Amino acid sequence: MRGMDQAQAHRWLATAVEEARAGLAEGGIPIGAALYGADGTLLGRGHNRRVQDGDPSLHAETAAFRAAGRQRSYRGTTMVTTLSPCWYCSGLVRQFGIGRVVVGEATTFHGGHDWLAEHGVEIVLVDDPECVRMMTDFIGKNPELWNEDIGE
Repeated sequence: MRGMDQAQAHRWLATAVEEARAGLAEGGIPIGAALYGADGTLLGRGHNRRVQDGDPSLHAETAAFRAAGRQRSYRGTTMVTTLSPCWYCSGLVRQFGIGRVVVGEATTFHGGHDWLAEHGVEIVLVDDPECVRMMTDFIGKNPELWNEDIGE
């Protein structure tokens, strides 16, 4: 599983970016995610729906995980997210043995991806300019909502 091709990371990230845009269009926080199987099959995708659904646990990674449905095992899967995962979502990755996380950006929020790496999860940091721009714009316009999302 080690050594993901950067072109593949960008292709998979595009799915998460589409989800982030959808969340923003709905009036929510622009974070998107997708869960891919070991064979490259898209298992599930989703976006942060905390605002839309009034559910504080519905982060993008959680939405993608739920959309994937029950899997016998999550070993070999890849979680793709537009933003470094928070502690809650990092815990989900560890709990279910997701082996790789593709991170769109960690400039606006440096979540738990270092901790995940320390525990054997492969981290692919793309540092995508569109992901950075989406979050920078959103945080600038909605600082209170952003602080609520990250528990500040």
